Amino acid sequence: MSWFPKPVGPRAAFADLRAFMRQRSREQFIGAALAVLVTAVIVFEFLIDSRINTAPPQQIVYAQSWSADRTDAEIVAQQKVDQAKKDAAAKEKQRQFQKLEKQLGM
Repeated sequence: MSWFPKPVGPRAAFADLRAFMRQRSREQFIGAALAVLVTAVIVFEFLIDSRINTAPPQQIVYAQSWSADRTDAEIVAQQKVDQAKKDAAAKEKQRQFQKLEKQLGM
């Protein structure tokens, strides 16, 4: 590392910065401190934000296992049962919305 000037190191760099800052006015020092503070806050916010809500939550999907020798009549009967459940759930949801509508006076 012979291409660097002689006073190399953290202490020398800090001493050089301190000597440079002593020659500046109070307003310049405050401006520099605010610029460093704002930059540090922005970088900190990006670091914190990158760790929040990065992955969607796990979803469990259940699948029914059907026998291979089901008849078409059994399939249609199961579809009717499933449709009846779906219709009942839709009617219940509609009833809840109507109740909420009455409560809000709409």
